[in-house]
Amino acid sequence: MRVLLVEDEEFLAEMIADGLRRDALAVDVASDGLAALRKLQLGEYDVMILDRDLPGLHGDEVCRRVVEQRLLTRVLMLTAAGTVRDRVAGLGLGADDYLTKPFAYDELLARVLALGRRARPALPPVLERAGLVLDTARRQASRDGRHLSLSRKEFAVLEALLRADGAVVSGDDLIEQVWEEDTSYRTNAVRVTLSKLRAKLGEPPVVETVPGAGYRITGRSL
Repeated sequence: MRVLLVEDEEFLAEMIADGLRRDALAVDVASDGLAALRKLQLGEYDVMILDRDLPGLHGDEVCRRVVEQRLLTRVLMLTAAGTVRDRVAGLGLGADDYLTKPFAYDELLARVLALGRRARPALPPVLERAGLVLDTARRQASRDGRHLSLSRKEFAVLEALLRADGAVVSGDDLIEQVWEEDTSYRTNAVRVTLSKLRAKLGEPPVVETVPGAGYRITGRSL
């Protein structure tokens, strides 16, 4: 799942982004409304966490433009403006959900995941293929009834491959979806994570490498 976090308080933005990335979500950060619109034009996001009181372009206007342009990004307003009138106004602008500051991170995560399940098209909470079962809501995975203890990165890679429904996912696509950090070792990290994931999935092999193209899950969906 791809998330755009629009927050001008640097410390809070880093805290939220780090938390979501630890929970295997790909996160981009914008510190003002105009930067948020540029990112929305360049990429597709399942959920946008949007502060209302932003410099440059107010969060309300960002929300209006998302609605006007009929973008499929779900909008979660995250703001200190917490009166009933504020919440009604925010939802009236087209926001899908509204959370006031201060907030509990676990609640924020739960709301983001819930909105992600309503993204384009509706994302199934349970993915199944070739004996693999991935419950994205409970963050649980199994193969042929055997529980799999996966790291957050391994879970995210497996989710990306299962969502492709048998199609090839390139290494660059995996980097974009899972390794959102701007580091120079991401290509090698993909290989290392896939190696560990294959070992945990066991035999027979179910993750196929397609030379020059990427990776895919073999077998049929259930």
